[in-house]
Amino acid sequence: MASALAAATLGAAPARAEDSRFVGIGTGSLTGTYYPVGSLIASVLSSPPGARPCGDAGGCGVPNLILVAETSKGSVANVEAISAGRIATGFGQSDVAYGAFSGTGVFAGREPMASLRALASLYVESVHLVVTAISGIKRVGDLRGRRVSLDVEGSGTLIDALAVLEAFGLAPSDLTAVHVPQDRAIDLMTGGALDALFIVAGYPAATVTELTRTIGAQLVPIFGEPVGRLLASHRFLTLDDIPGETYPGVDSGTPTVGVAALWLTAADFDEGLAYQITSALFDPLILKKLADGHPKGGSIALAHALRGVAVPLHPGAARFYRERGLAE
Repeated sequence: MASALAAATLGAAPARAEDSRFVGIGTGSLTGTYYPVGSLIASVLSSPPGARPCGDAGGCGVPNLILVAETSKGSVANVEAISAGRIATGFGQSDVAYGAFSGTGVFAGREPMASLRALASLYVESVHLVVTAISGIKRVGDLRGRRVSLDVEGSGTLIDALAVLEAFGLAPSDLTAVHVPQDRAIDLMTGGALDALFIVAGYPAATVTELTRTIGAQLVPIFGEPVGRLLASHRFLTLDDIPGETYPGVDSGTPTVGVAALWLTAADFDEGLAYQITSALFDPLILKKLADGHPKGGSIALAHALRGVAVPLHPGAARFYRERGLAE
């Protein structure tokens, strides 16, 4: 496995069989949504040498391809790793991808990552504001003076958490802001050292499931007039809703905002392989496997494949979408 991971960080590379191709997918933490969805995609799209031949019905992945899902700090870290050539592909929030590509937002003052390209839009990630049952926090404004995890530098969650706070008239200095990975945030909240945490992830997120199940944590709605300002100033965010009963003990729907999760790569990624990966991703039998494997897998659909795409399409992916009449 160690050799596979090493090869994956370089993109397509020789493996045990001469014609094997290893490709890494930068995801996120083990307790988020990127990693389980990335692992699922890797399992259904991989078809290593010696795998059972694919029948006429399809759904067998890409011949001789071995995808490897890798943990990371999240969206920002992934776009940086792709642009630097440290990994072949990765997941990233649409707003993060656009900022990296254009040198704006959190990337202002940095050289634009102009080689960033998109393979597909996968699903919508929801901004979760999770609070302890005893915190008394009912609104975003109640976070003032409280202990709040905003996630780590390099995460898309941090970017969106700061945007939400700003829209509601708060700055990190108004809180006791904590910057820790999600697994550490779970420990801190469980131990009574955190009042609230932000996580941007497709629901159900493992972090939120664990906290609602074990300590009765609740979700705080993100709604009202400030959300209008937020959407006006952050065009890649959209209105969203986390359905009731998604999490244990959270019976009612929670209004919030969301952002598209993109599968990204670099402009120099092999065009033929990009075409094969995109084609396989939207094969009907592959889509069924994705839907069966994870709740957010069921959100991956050709009809939404270009939703929120904020950077140019990779030429191989663009060729597939043109054939399907979705791109010019």
